[in-house]
Amino acid sequence: MLLIMFLGSQSSFLQCRDNACEKTSYMFLRKELPVRLANTMREVNLLPDKLLSQPSVRLVQKWYMQSFVELLDYENRKPENCQALNDFLELLIEIRNRHNDVVPTMAQGVIEYKEKFGFDPFISSNIQYFLDRFYTNRISFRMLINQHTLLFGDDTNPAHPKHIGSIDPTCNVAEVVSDAYDTAKMLCEKYYLAAPELKIEEFNMKAPKKPIQAVYVPSHLFHMLFELFKNSMRATVELHENSAEGLPPVKAKVTLGKEDLSIKISDRGGGVPLRKIDRLFNYMYSTAPTPSLEQGAVPLAGFGYGLPISRLYARYFQGDLKLYSMEGVGTDAVIYLKALSSESFERLPVFNKSALRHYKTSPEADDWSNPSKEPRDASKSKYKANR
Repeated sequence: MLLIMFLGSQSSFLQCRDNACEKTSYMFLRKELPVRLANTMREVNLLPDKLLSQPSVRLVQKWYMQSFVELLDYENRKPENCQALNDFLELLIEIRNRHNDVVPTMAQGVIEYKEKFGFDPFISSNIQYFLDRFYTNRISFRMLINQHTLLFGDDTNPAHPKHIGSIDPTCNVAEVVSDAYDTAKMLCEKYYLAAPELKIEEFNMKAPKKPIQAVYVPSHLFHMLFELFKNSMRATVELHENSAEGLPPVKAKVTLGKEDLSIKISDRGGGVPLRKIDRLFNYMYSTAPTPSLEQGAVPLAGFGYGLPISRLYARYFQGDLKLYSMEGVGTDAVIYLKALSSESFERLPVFNKSALRHYKTSPEADDWSNPSKEPRDASKSKYKANR
């Protein structure tokens, strides 16, 4: 219940540094952060040896081990004076900076493995299972650190004085949609010299005449929307760039019901076949050419973990992200969030015997008939009808 964990009395977080809140946070984090790191490191060690031997994966292991050892120094250190609190705060900032590049570094390790050893369906399934859990743990780890450093450190954001750490208790969803669209539009125009327009609609079931607001982390929502807009814009421009009618707009619908806050992003970018939908959430799969990291610019697409990571952000607070595509027409992407912050519990991986069995179980034969998933090219078939 992390969203409401920090939403008691906002004024209590604005008091002096030596209040009970910082000490409580310190006592919680000095125990919780090492536990989450330890669980992650135990699962990393269950990966195939060939993947663990890759330089990028070994570098990530080194970062996690170093952070774990440093946090253990505070296991029995009581917050009796400001020095302990200050030292802990500085350590959290240092750990956060150290882990900034965990996502692309681990992704690079998977690339290194695939380039050397090829593709194995069973190992790929295990890696997919692991990375979902690994990246979810990272989201939670950074969430806890950011809350503490934003509330009790000097890196507060004066532009958002009403935020409680990284949480906005009155997050205007349509504004975040517009901000994510504007950022993606700039990127799209840089690459294609054009970008589709945006049309936004709101449907507030609870208060029809009021904008939709939520207790949420705007940076998480922005990340999800930015990835969806990038994909929609690229598909739209590439399909319609030579059309006399111009680019069809990308549409966004924001709806608030009794249980769900939903955001649907719709495009007319041609969609994708049903058999490819699951692939879009596989790490290191992308429909775009992989861009060069040496250019120093943010790519419009290409590294393949935008959608799967976005889905983890949505699921972290009990939501979800789903794609519905009609090949030849376009795609609808829907972000589901909890309408009530009291239902926004953290969704965390648990390391137990069930998780262990997932890595140890041998692949089993499929119990359904499974013909080739790749469609046969009719133009090359010797059975092609003469017409």
